[in-house]
Amino acid sequence: MRFKIQWKLMASYLFLVLFIGGVFFSYLSRTLERHLTSEIRQNLATEARLTQMIARRDIGRMRYDAPAVAAAVSRETRARVTIILANGEVAGDSEIPPEQLKTVENHLNRPEVQQALKGGSGEAIRYSATVKTPMLYVALPLTTSGGEEGIVRLALPLTTLEKAKGGIRTLLAASMAVSLLVALVLSYILSRVTSRSLQTITTLAKQIGKGDFSRRIPVSTRDEVGELARVMNDMAAKIEQQLGRISAERNRLDTILRGMGEGLMVSDNKGQIALANPAFLDLFSLNENVEGRHIIEIARHPALNDAFKAIVAARDERTEKMTLSLGKEKHVLTHWVPLLDKGELQGVVAVFHDITDLKRLENIRRDFVANVSHELRTPVTVIKGYAEALIDGTMESDPERARKFVEIILNHSERLAALIADLLTLSQLESGNLNLEKTTLHIDSVAKHAMGLLEPKAVRREIIIDSSKLDTAPPVLADPGRLEQVIINLLDNAIKYTPQGGSIAFTVASEEGMVRIGVKDTGVGIPSNDLPRIFERFYRVDAARSRDEGGTGLGLSIVKHIIQLHGGTAGVESEPGKGSEFWFTLKKA
Repeated sequence: MRFKIQWKLMASYLFLVLFIGGVFFSYLSRTLERHLTSEIRQNLATEARLTQMIARRDIGRMRYDAPAVAAAVSRETRARVTIILANGEVAGDSEIPPEQLKTVENHLNRPEVQQALKGGSGEAIRYSATVKTPMLYVALPLTTSGGEEGIVRLALPLTTLEKAKGGIRTLLAASMAVSLLVALVLSYILSRVTSRSLQTITTLAKQIGKGDFSRRIPVSTRDEVGELARVMNDMAAKIEQQLGRISAERNRLDTILRGMGEGLMVSDNKGQIALANPAFLDLFSLNENVEGRHIIEIARHPALNDAFKAIVAARDERTEKMTLSLGKEKHVLTHWVPLLDKGELQGVVAVFHDITDLKRLENIRRDFVANVSHELRTPVTVIKGYAEALIDGTMESDPERARKFVEIILNHSERLAALIADLLTLSQLESGNLNLEKTTLHIDSVAKHAMGLLEPKAVRREIIIDSSKLDTAPPVLADPGRLEQVIINLLDNAIKYTPQGGSIAFTVASEEGMVRIGVKDTGVGIPSNDLPRIFERFYRVDAARSRDEGGTGLGLSIVKHIIQLHGGTAGVESEPGKGSEFWFTLKKA
């Protein structure tokens, strides 16, 4: 409702009118009905007495004169007239033809007939099986001019009484409707006049409630309504000042919480979450509001709930690490702080630091140091050993053997130089300081140049390299030197792991603005558990064979980073014993 006071006043006026009207309607309806019923009964009794007199005068022989007398009286009184013999047989009936009177049931046991025989008059209301309707019966004893005894009975359908009652109710209902309509108009006018001041206050109060605290209610009277307006104006001014401060604080807090890289959660002392920032939702992969829910509901990690229980029990700060399994493993450092008020625990604040990347970088650094140390130790150890042998006199005592030692030292120094070069290249690629000179080029020309460099190695192993499909490859946008480095690394790997007499083929496919180039061999293949790590630095499926072939373990990692700098992706498909296909994508020119 727009104006509650006005409608309440109107409702009270209307309720009063309806109550009084209902009382009068009920009283008048019942009174008039009783009066009408009494009038009908008296009229029917009077008509019965007149019928008695007429029948006494006009009936000489019951069986012959009764039908005509009953019909004549019925026409005048509009009631059903029945003349009954003393033994209960019907001698005449205004509703039944004379020839059918013999089929009519004996009326001696009718209540009104028995009352008339015993008490001089009888009256009853019941359903008539003859005319199929409820009837009012009045019976009187009869002695004809011929001296025969009998009963005269008049009957009136109660539908007539019901119609009369319906008419009375309709009249009263119409009177009530008119009265209610008049009362509605008058109550509206009176309630509007009474509540006009309150309506003004209500309207402005709603605007204040919607946030327009600059609005003020005009004070025009010195009564209670005017005092209410002054109080509301003061309240609006104070709320405006307070909300301004609260809004500024909340905006500042929201900005801080949204900008935090760490997840923040605040809960009560029972574990019901009161606040959680976006970083917390991202950390636990939650897409819905968690406020009002219990900690154990939003993340089913026993470590999280156990940490909450521990801080509630100890009521002291707590820092611990936990591992979350949410699709991929996450490492989290959690700092718990209890919220205490006068010694009572009110809640808990928890800050979650995602240290997954730090953990991964730490593992990468440790593995990198270990791998580099191992890769450097082997050639350095060999060079040192053979150099010491030369110093010990092998050069003078056995020049031919000394020459072999020098060749070994040279080979390992070249391997060491290649490893250092690859490390420098990988460092440049990962730091993003490497500038690419992209140009439009055809892959087949770059691939043929790379094949020419590796042809002697392929010929020694009797391996056939098929590059015919590269003729259909569309031009790409790439750095020619870096692209050649990618193809050389992939071809060199394929040659290393393809048996004597095997084959290598280039494949080409288009993928929505990109070109997919593959190098497919018929080599030994790669086990499925090694595929996810094949592009990691220093990762080898067969470390011994890789070192025998002179590999540094960095080639595929360099390939991946070069392709990523070009905006593409690199991958591998392989099945043990059936060969492998290393592929990469580049943007079409």
